[in-house]
Amino acid sequence: MVISIAALSQESIKLAELQRLISEGDQIKVINFWATWCAPCVKEIPYFEKLNEQNKNVSVLLVSMDYDLDPNPAKVKKFVERKKLQTKVVIITEENPSSWIDKLDKEWSGALPATLVVNPINKKRKLIQGELKEGELEKIVEEVSR
Repeated sequence: MVISIAALSQESIKLAELQRLISEGDQIKVINFWATWCAPCVKEIPYFEKLNEQNKNVSVLLVSMDYDLDPNPAKVKKFVERKKLQTKVVIITEENPSSWIDKLDKEWSGALPATLVVNPINKKRKLIQGELKEGELEKIVEEVSR
């Protein structure tokens, strides 16, 4: 069974399910790891909103890392409502990120923001640690689609 990120209906997700979503299907996936308390994360969210709106061939998912420091999903929900986000947002409900982040990408130091772009068809993937600049996201999607 193939589950698209767009079809994901819950607000929280466990690591195993996220790993499955990243590897399944035939759409390029853009997964951004962010937190409400991370200013650079919040600053780049409009880039993901734009990509989600303009490129229907890409699945975009915003994964909140708030749970480890503040396991109150209401805070994330209020943030999403206040910013009127249209991109799917989930909260990864795993504690101690340093114990599992390398299972998503061995290169990830745990720094936020972090963005993982994956093409499940050609197996290309790219991890970007740190804040993206405007226009950079589209170039990365193009790079993994070749």
